Amino acid sequence: MAIKAKDKKKLYSIGEASKICNVSAKTLRFYDKMGVITPDYVNHENGYRYYSDVTLLKIPVIKYYKQMGFKLEEMAELLKEESYQNMEDNFRKKILELNRIEQKIHTSYVSVNDWYEMIREAKVVSAQTVQPVCIKYLPTQEYAYLDQEFSYNYRDAVINMPWTEYLSRMNCSVTGPVIIEYPSMRDKISGNCHTARIMQRVIGVCDSRTNILIAGGQLAASIYHLGGYDSISESYQKILDYIERQGYICGDKSIERYVLDYWASEIVDEFVTEIIIPICKSV
Repeated sequence: MAIKAKDKKKLYSIGEASKICNVSAKTLRFYDKMGVITPDYVNHENGYRYYSDVTLLKIPVIKYYKQMGFKLEEMAELLKEESYQNMEDNFRKKILELNRIEQKIHTSYVSVNDWYEMIREAKVVSAQTVQPVCIKYLPTQEYAYLDQEFSYNYRDAVINMPWTEYLSRMNCSVTGPVIIEYPSMRDKISGNCHTARIMQRVIGVCDSRTNILIAGGQLAASIYHLGGYDSISESYQKILDYIERQGYICGDKSIERYVLDYWASEIVDEFVTEIIIPICKSV
């Protein structure tokens, strides 16, 4: 298309536009290719592009849309929207998309941070020559769980395929250490435990509320067991002796919280397991 000489004075070459808007000429060409910003005039003899003031004012808008997370294809639609309704619909879709991304990032952050804290916990605990029994408050938290058979194969119990598949089916994200609750502490110690409940803390919202429980909100006696599980009954006995001496009473169940296990290491001597037994003071 022909353009009058007086109108050319109102246009900027792609180099001038690049400097004015602080974007590269390559970016401006790409915007043109994507239909986001089209030059007002193209010299068909040499292919030079020229932009008006009005067109260049779209650059700050594009930068702001980019900050919001819009893709270039989406920007092209927004820049030519002619109704508030279409604009509202596009922004609503972006909000929903960013909510999903935010939840995914939050889940990743919490999972990584919890794993990091478990490693730090194991490091601090392992540095102690003696593991004392302590009384602690168990905070109320939401857990996903699955009841299943237990055969003292700790590797299979902790890196648990049925558990992983169940969480996947339920679209349920969990974090923190694997926790196994044993229905009978005495059976667990004697080697006669055949069932257990695997648990992990829930992040976000699961598609199904099946097998979700609220646990905690009570006192417990706790001790860390270092190393393999063949000698874990010795740590159980230590905690039971303490409970009796202090005049506490406990129920049948016990909990093992696997701080450092097969998920993180193959060196059994480095394993750290917290034994937790809910208690109450005898009257």
